[in-house]
Amino acid sequence: MATSKKPATRKSSAAKPRTIVLVATRKGAWLFHGDAARKTWKADGPHFLGHVISHMVLDPRDGKTLLAAAKTGHLGPTVFRSTNMGKTWKEAKQPPAFTKAHEGEKGRSVDHTFWLTPAHANEPGVWYAGTSPQGLFRSEDGGVNWKPFSTINDDPQYRVWMGTAQDGTPDGPKLHSMLIDPRDPKHLYFGMSGGGVHETLDAGKTWKVMIKGMDVVEGFGFDPAQPTFHDPHCLRMCPANPDRIYQQNHCGIYRIDRPSDTWVRIGKAMPKKVGDIGFPMVVHPRDDNSAWVFPMDGSGVWPRTSPDGKPAVYGTRNAGRTWQRMDAGMPDSQAWWTVKRQAMTADTAATVGLYFGTTSGELWLSRDEGKRWTCIARNLPEIYAVETATL
Repeated sequence: MATSKKPATRKSSAAKPRTIVLVATRKGAWLFHGDAARKTWKADGPHFLGHVISHMVLDPRDGKTLLAAAKTGHLGPTVFRSTNMGKTWKEAKQPPAFTKAHEGEKGRSVDHTFWLTPAHANEPGVWYAGTSPQGLFRSEDGGVNWKPFSTINDDPQYRVWMGTAQDGTPDGPKLHSMLIDPRDPKHLYFGMSGGGVHETLDAGKTWKVMIKGMDVVEGFGFDPAQPTFHDPHCLRMCPANPDRIYQQNHCGIYRIDRPSDTWVRIGKAMPKKVGDIGFPMVVHPRDDNSAWVFPMDGSGVWPRTSPDGKPAVYGTRNAGRTWQRMDAGMPDSQAWWTVKRQAMTADTAATVGLYFGTTSGELWLSRDEGKRWTCIARNLPEIYAVETATL
């Protein structure tokens, strides 16, 4: 008599999502692959060892196009592209570059591409890039070819607001924080350091300056009505509420709720001893009341270190009315590092993970939205940018 066999039990093929942390540094790039629990990490790198990598981003629309903004010794400023998670890379055929100046005119050259942003979900293959000195560029073929976007790069008024190539931050002025309204691909924002915050509602045909309510550095006679004197460090839009934008500025922490045209300085609620000066800002992917910053010592000559050598993230759960110090697991003294504007980010897990990289080459993680921190990598070069992707 034949015996019947029990049908084989089919294991679920649905793997739990994994997080990848993309780390851009002064001397190359690394990919850190995490397990589903975000407790074990495997380093993949260095990529581009010795090259300055300002930003590295994986396209969330296709889950495979990975772009890296690089400044190389022999190729100059360029963008590299991979479609196999960094196993192989190809240089852009036409990296971001300013239009050649007419005879007798003084032209500009891109020092480095600083910021990369995938465009709207309905525009596959389209990317935006911000450069130093300030320039805005667009690619429509997944980062292979780049062209100047809109007219601002050569607009006489914008050139005045941008200043000269020697103005701005120590590593050069830059255009950054390109934000795309998820409801409308024609609605974009960007920040310029220096040069203020700008908005378009018609895909770059026209732009509006958004500096009302923002402070300028005191004691130098700067006119707050002039965009030139405004230095937004980082802009972040909440995906769950695109009408709420947060800003870490040279002169504090701000929030704006559209359609208002006025920024409100919410950093005044920070402890006075710490202040509200810093570079990065992170917004919760689903809760528009929750955001995090990493303050630095902005006193005197701006030493660009953690205040008193005691690093901490500060978080708000009520849109900036109050802030909480979140430093459990971090050094309690003699930690003289800080975090750059692109070097702090979040994932999209049910309990959001927060990540930041330091100027001393450490990569930190909080699995519980800032309550406790763990260092998951040390001894990297100075970290310029940290991004996450979910696979």
